[in-house]
Amino acid sequence: MDQSGILLHVKNALAQFMTLTLPPLAAALVVGLIVGILQAATQIQDQTLPQTVKLLVVVAVLALFVPLLSAPLIEGAKQVFTEFPALTSPG
Repeated sequence: MDQSGILLHVKNALAQFMTLTLPPLAAALVVGLIVGILQAATQIQDQTLPQTVKLLVVVAVLALFVPLLSAPLIEGAKQVFTEFPALTSPG
């Protein structure tokens, strides 16, 4: 396989990575912003509160979206493994 095929696989892998990480990161961003505003409004100085809440929200989002997020990942892995001999052959 030539360089264009390998670059296509890398491009697809990066797009898949961005798609998989977007929901947990967006949820952590929104929750962190809300907790930060609440901490500023109530003058709570606890530093572990935002990390704990964000961790719980990210775990919940991952648990909810596992079926939706794993389907493209499995298809991409199947595609790479079926094309693996062509990727590794010389020439």
